[in-house]
Amino acid sequence: MAMVDITGLRKVYDDGFEALKGVDLSIHEGEILALLGPNGAGKTTLISAVCGIAVPTGGTIEVGGHDVLRDYRAARRLVGLVPQEVNLEPFEKVIRTVRFSRGLFGLPADEAKIEAILRKLSLWDKRDTPIRALSGGMKRRVLIAKALAHEPRVLFLDEPTAGVDVELRRDMWETVAELKADGVTIILTTHYIEEAEAIADRIGVISAGRILLVEDKASLMARLGRKTLRIDLAQPLAAIPGALSHHGLTLADDGATLVYSYDTGSTRSGIARLMADLTAEGLAVRDVSTAQDSLETIFVGLVNERQEGAA
Repeated sequence: MAMVDITGLRKVYDDGFEALKGVDLSIHEGEILALLGPNGAGKTTLISAVCGIAVPTGGTIEVGGHDVLRDYRAARRLVGLVPQEVNLEPFEKVIRTVRFSRGLFGLPADEAKIEAILRKLSLWDKRDTPIRALSGGMKRRVLIAKALAHEPRVLFLDEPTAGVDVELRRDMWETVAELKADGVTIILTTHYIEEAEAIADRIGVISAGRILLVEDKASLMARLGRKTLRIDLAQPLAAIPGALSHHGLTLADDGATLVYSYDTGSTRSGIARLMADLTAEGLAVRDVSTAQDSLETIFVGLVNERQEGAA
């Protein structure tokens, strides 16, 4: 059974805007799913619907087998949410803020649990510090601590590292990995492609209220990625010889490097034929290197493809 199971989810706002258009999505227990999409794609609306903040117009959502509308309390009890906005009481102390969140779910006081959460997030030394005295990165850690206070089994992170520096972002990636090791299911929305590439098990792409795909990260990159072969020549060229034009080569600005792109999923890369043709043309090769398309390149291509198809 999926930990989160979404079927035919629609959300239409009062002004007629359809933010979600029949979304189907199953999220496995203990996995990290990165949900990528441009602004306005429906990422936050989707999270809000699962967390009970937005009421769906149609479709069903189950969390741990509990329907989010019919069995709201049981479903909500399983979910923790770290929102985009840092909305904390500025004069309250860190530890009291986290205790309060636990109490909201009717759980008994557990100082050992609160301490463990604060230590995991490097907040224990700041436990008596007022929120207003914390840095932006520390405030985001407090948001995560609040979301974990009631021991949820599903954690939604909505742009959790927006506005924090690179070092702190990587620290938070390590925290997410530790949560996964504890069996927590994590759904991450992000604008940082490298974030998804670094920590996700599966990648979901959403655009204009529809899920374009959900796939294992490695297989997605292998299926849709392309490799680029860079051929450094011993002598620069003024132009690509006509005999090589059918290979689809491009010439670097300095004339000393030929660039050849090929599909990793194809049975024939065309590299052997290309190298033979280079030799036949009398071109001496100084060095050869390859590079794989990044997840960012794949993502941009998918979204553009869908937008062109809708035009």
